[in-house]
Amino acid sequence: MTTSGDSTQPIGALARRGPLRAGERVQLTDERGKLHTITLLEGESFHTQHGVLHHDEIIGGPEGVVIENTHGFEYQVLRPLVSDYVLSMPRGATVIYPKDTGQIVHMADIFPGAKVLEAGVGSGGLSISLLRAVGEEGHVFSYERRADFAEIAEANVTTFFGQRHPAFSITLGDVQEEALKDHEPGSIDRVVLDMLAPWEVVDTVATLLRPGGVWLNYVATATQLSRIHEAIRDDGRFTAAEASETMVRGWHLDGLAVRPQHRMVGHTGFLIMARRLALGQEGLELRRRIKTFKQEDMDIWTPEEAEKWRPEEHGHREPTTKRAKKAVRQSKAQAQRATESLAPDVTLQNSPLDDEQGA
Repeated sequence: MTTSGDSTQPIGALARRGPLRAGERVQLTDERGKLHTITLLEGESFHTQHGVLHHDEIIGGPEGVVIENTHGFEYQVLRPLVSDYVLSMPRGATVIYPKDTGQIVHMADIFPGAKVLEAGVGSGGLSISLLRAVGEEGHVFSYERRADFAEIAEANVTTFFGQRHPAFSITLGDVQEEALKDHEPGSIDRVVLDMLAPWEVVDTVATLLRPGGVWLNYVATATQLSRIHEAIRDDGRFTAAEASETMVRGWHLDGLAVRPQHRMVGHTGFLIMARRLALGQEGLELRRRIKTFKQEDMDIWTPEEAEKWRPEEHGHREPTTKRAKKAVRQSKAQAQRATESLAPDVTLQNSPLDDEQGA
């Protein structure tokens, strides 16, 4: 068990504890409940129509304080939780919402030390939660086709943990081509995919996933859900797939006026999970009537021409190059500041003198 007096701490712990440092991201909540996420910098100020708040008044102090700006307007100061950070970080691709991320970590049984293969890294939001679950002894192998998305994701992960995470790696390219080069058959514990056509990688997943390993897919539309389910069932090397979606509805709390909020995060995506069977084993046929499609139905749902599965036909909109470039600049700048904010502590923590004192 790691305590505050230990000479070493898990990756990311320093960024979550102690006084607020220059270069850190903090969340300001004003008197009206509005949230502002800023990066603390020496000599800088946070300006609104309600006045000016100087960063130097926050740097070096604890989180959880209430501080006034020049006009007496009050702000509550806290470090962002992982759910806050993911929704406010620079992004190229749309992030997987925290409600789905929590389900993914739980349903896929991501455990400390696990080797997890992730494809469709996007902006790195899911990668952060996977890394927290596998710890420093595990590894998250991420694959991304777009170079700008890979840069954004790597910078966002570095910003959150305050340093480069030793268990994280991003490979640029198609997971079907690259993953088989990088890993031995049966060497991966968990596979998590967030991609347009996951049915294209059934054979790759079956090859790399160890017996009993979990394969979990995040898909946005019902057509994708049906297509991947059919592919898993037809392959025969996996257990029967289970599908679900998660909805979160907040509640308004004001005295006796307790009711559901008018807004909610409804549908974002579907999760479909299956497990790898042992080599040479075929899936157990469940004693139930399984609906089979007519050939004309299958021709519609499983078109042979790849161009029929264009992203825009499934509600997916690729971010513009301009937006992605801006996110790359922002995420790299934040990563540099976060790393610099912890540099003295990391150096001191890993120094021989510190190790001697800890012993």
